Amino acid sequence: MPRTATTTLTSPPPRHDRPRGDDRRRTSASIVLRSVLEHGPVARSTIARLTGLSPASVTDYCARFTELGLIREASEPRRSGGVGRPHVPLDLDDSRFVVAGVHVAVPYTTVALLDLRGRVLVSRELKHESTEPGRVLARAAEGLTRLLSGAPGCRPLGVGVAVGGWVDRESGTVVEHPLLGWREVAVREVLGERVGLPVHVDGHARALVNAERLFGPARDGASMLHLFVGNVVDAAFATGDAVHHGPRSQSGAIAHLPVPGGTEPCDCGRTGCLQAELSERTLCRRARAAGVPAGANPMRVVAAAAAGDVRATRLLVERAGAVGRAVRLLLDVLNPETVVVTEVGIIHRDDCLSALRDGVGVERAAHVVPTSFPDSVLAVAGGSVVLDVLYRDPLAMSPRAI
Repeated sequence: MPRTATTTLTSPPPRHDRPRGDDRRRTSASIVLRSVLEHGPVARSTIARLTGLSPASVTDYCARFTELGLIREASEPRRSGGVGRPHVPLDLDDSRFVVAGVHVAVPYTTVALLDLRGRVLVSRELKHESTEPGRVLARAAEGLTRLLSGAPGCRPLGVGVAVGGWVDRESGTVVEHPLLGWREVAVREVLGERVGLPVHVDGHARALVNAERLFGPARDGASMLHLFVGNVVDAAFATGDAVHHGPRSQSGAIAHLPVPGGTEPCDCGRTGCLQAELSERTLCRRARAAGVPAGANPMRVVAAAAAGDVRATRLLVERAGAVGRAVRLLLDVLNPETVVVTEVGIIHRDDCLSALRDGVGVERAAHVVPTSFPDSVLAVAGGSVVLDVLYRDPLAMSPRAI
C-alpha cells in the first residue's frame, strides 16, 4: 500500500471561540471543505456567504483542495438568474480516494472501504479464529489488502479503527477491552506496520458521533449523544464539533450505570448494570432460555421476531424499553439536543423504536432517533475515525504524499 502523510488528530475549538494561527487555518479549511460536502455543487460565493470567510480566502482554500484532489469543478456552470458571468460550482471529488475502516467487535472484525462522503463501497466480516490482538489485527490487515487490491483505481488516504471498551485516541491504544481480553494493545503501531498507511484509532461510540456529525441528518445540532448497545454498551457526547474524550479518552464508559428495574447480575457484584442488562450476550442467552434458537447472534432473534415468534418479539421490545429508560437517565444528566441510538432491535423494528421512545418519555421522545447507518453501522464507525481526521484538518495532507 502507498504511504501517505500522517494527519494529527485534534479537536477544533468551540464555534464561539476565536482560533489563532494554525488553529485558525485548520478551522477555516475545515469549514470550507465541510461546506462543499454539505452543499455541493456550490459556488465559491455561496461558500463565502455560508461560512463568513472572505471570497479571497475561500478561493485560496478551494484552489488548495483542488490541487489535493479533494474537490473538483462541476461540469455545468450556473448563471445567477440566467444573466451575468457564470459561476462554476464546486463539488467533493469522491472518485479518487478511499479510506479504509476497521471495526473490531467481540465475535468478528469488519473491514471496509468508504468514499469521502462516508458511503461504504465494500465491506467484509472476518470471524475471529482467536481474539489474540496480534492475530486479529493481522487478519484485518490481510482483509484490507484484499479489498484494496479489488479497487485499483482508488488511492487510500488512511485507516480508521473503531473498537469498543476504553480506547485512548491520542496514543492509538486499546487500554482495556474485557470482553476481548485486551489490555494496552498498541493498535496504531501494530496495524500501521502491517498496512503502511496512517492509522487512527478511537472508540466506536465517538466514531459514530463523528459519522452523524459529518454525514447524518442531525449534523447541524448543537449537542449530540450517541448510545451504542451491542456486546459492549458505551456512549459518546459532542457539543458542536467538539467530541468529549476526557483524560486518556475514558469519557463514555457507562457499563455500570444502573438500569431502573434491571435484574441481571454483573461481574462487579451489583445487579442491573447497563452492560450486563442490555448486552447482546444477555439478549441471546435470554432468547435461548425462552426457546428461541438464537445461538450467539442477535440477528437470529430479530429474524425470529420477523417470522412471528412472539417470544423473540417480547425480548426485543423489553430490551428497547430498557434502553429508553437508560437514555432518560443520560438525558437528565447531559440534556443533549439529539440522542442517536445504535441497537439491533431499534434499527430493524418499529415496535422497538416505539418502546425506546416510551421508555424515554413522551416529552423528549422526538429527540431520540436510531442510527443513520442501519445497514453499515460498523463499517461506517471504522471509516469515520479517519474521515473525521480529514475534515478537521484537510490541509495536513500533502499533495506529494498523496
